[in-house]
Amino acid sequence: MKNFNTTANRKSRNWWIGLTYTAGLCLATFACTPGTGEQTATASSETLASVPASDLKIVTLGGTVSEIVCALGNCDHIVATDRTSTYPAHLQALPSLGYRTGVKAEGIISTGAQLVLAEKDYVDKSVTEQLASTGMEQHYFEHKLSKEGTQAMIKEIGKLLSREDKAQELVNQVDEDFEQVKRTLATATTKPKVLFIYARGQGTLNICGSNTFAAKMIELAGGEQAVKQIEEYKPLTAEAVIAANPDYLLFFDTGLESLGGAEGVLAIPGVKETTAGKQRHFISMDGLYLSGFGPRVGKAVQELALQLHPAAAPTAKAAK
Repeated sequence: MKNFNTTANRKSRNWWIGLTYTAGLCLATFACTPGTGEQTATASSETLASVPASDLKIVTLGGTVSEIVCALGNCDHIVATDRTSTYPAHLQALPSLGYRTGVKAEGIISTGAQLVLAEKDYVDKSVTEQLASTGMEQHYFEHKLSKEGTQAMIKEIGKLLSREDKAQELVNQVDEDFEQVKRTLATATTKPKVLFIYARGQGTLNICGSNTFAAKMIELAGGEQAVKQIEEYKPLTAEAVIAANPDYLLFFDTGLESLGGAEGVLAIPGVKETTAGKQRHFISMDGLYLSGFGPRVGKAVQELALQLHPAAAPTAKAAK
């Protein structure tokens, strides 16, 4: 995380995390029925039963799925992934299959993988159908952008990969992380308004409304969504920024860097007139860390909470 009093080391290699994760999802696990590409419920992997563990090759699509697979201990089996899979960092050295509609069946097939794990609706139906016709096993996951949704997704993937014990460890850690958040927020005396801006330079600026990962993260961190009257993402206007008058502006690391730092933020129309602009309250976090709702979600919420409630920091540190 970065603000203009601290520096973080997290970097993101690309812009593709940006609008990937939005709210309003519910958990499910799906597998494609061979020959149809249709998604049906499943709870176990036939591939794991037939392929020696040392020979297992997995393709993961979606940064959260990739992170969970790695956290469960199967990272070495991933042979290719997508552009949103930036953590752990060594995934970035693997072949990239693209992003969402850019992912093609031919690319997946060429990896020689026996198992595809992905976020639901991440690829076109034509891709799932083509993969199903080859007999390749596929599983697609949805999850709510919440602590419970994260934990459920960890358990589902853990069960699929026969890593139930490790999955439970991760679930317990998420609980512990959120207990730390609870202790932090118990000392908070304010509820600052926060506006998330998705930036790709001054030419591409969008504000984040309700029904988004940012709105959920802000709520979990003890803040208030500054723009409630819009859904999802809308182009930024000076009038909207001034009317919202946020106490803090939140960015992805890459977004802040694309603007050139604090001076670039102040050049955004309307920002200088806001409380955030006048006090230079600008926060940035790694894209997947902030938006992915993976195993590190509780830690991400805690970091954001400490930035929004700096007076709580000594108390939170003492509680560790």
